Amino acid sequence: MNRIKLSILFITLFVPLSLFSAEIKKETRVFAVKDNQELKMDVYSSDSLFTSGQPCLMFVFGGGFKEGTRDAALYKDYFYYFANKGFKVVSIDYRLGMKGQKAPTLFNNKPLRNAIGVAVADLYSATNYLLQNAEELNIDTSKIIISGSSAGAITVLQADYEKCDHREPAKVLPDDFRYAGVIAFAGSIFSTEGLPSYTQRPAPTLFFHGSKDKLVPYNKTRFFNRGVFGSKPLAKRFKGEGYPYTFYTMENIGHDVSEYPMKEFLPEIDRFIRDFVFDHKQWMLDIHLEDKFRKSDTSTNPGSYYN
Repeated sequence: MNRIKLSILFITLFVPLSLFSAEIKKETRVFAVKDNQELKMDVYSSDSLFTSGQPCLMFVFGGGFKEGTRDAALYKDYFYYFANKGFKVVSIDYRLGMKGQKAPTLFNNKPLRNAIGVAVADLYSATNYLLQNAEELNIDTSKIIISGSSAGAITVLQADYEKCDHREPAKVLPDDFRYAGVIAFAGSIFSTEGLPSYTQRPAPTLFFHGSKDKLVPYNKTRFFNRGVFGSKPLAKRFKGEGYPYTFYTMENIGHDVSEYPMKEFLPEIDRFIRDFVFDHKQWMLDIHLEDKFRKSDTSTNPGSYYN
């Protein structure tokens, strides 16, 4: 065997397929029509050969439930990274229930509750579409992971909570379906029953949140049992109940954490998926990270964002 053939054999055997930057293809589909609006999804995939079902990473964009798009340029690195890793990456539309609304408060939260509700419903519709078309799309339905930024992070955390708690909106999904993992970039859960308590075990969850986030609370904002519960109390609940999770607290950072981990923490996100979703490790990790060189605007709050 000559040297060239040996080199090719070495590459084939020992170099992971994901190290090669394959061509990424994007296909846009309509998954539902609601309120006279076509809801679309972009499906990103590699041109590499995958004969068995691929894991699927769904994504819900951010924008305070009032703005944003599924194909914003700032998400491209995230989509392409995981498409190159062999995932079907699916970025979805959802109806923007806070468009034209005033800043939510604990005593004026009905528009926000409605916005979260329709976003979760649209995520469930997109999930059902993938389940019904899994064979054509070559998706392994036992490995559907939901992820989101800001409003999208709220949506995915709320969606998994409502599915695990057997809430009425989640009944549109098959009884035996469970999300395989949740990734939330600055998210929270809205609850009228105090800190969320899961009837069934939630999916392994990766939390990213800035400790100085004033737009989506890092801790909680509540009045009696009604309130918004951020990553800190949610991770505390996970730890207390023994649910697997990883929680990155970005010390002294504001709402920036809803975006930059999708560029700067891609290997860490990938490792979470491998360890917690694929290998089912039962770890509970709390990571406090302080970056002395990162400057953050910690002033953004609901009042300044919506008005």
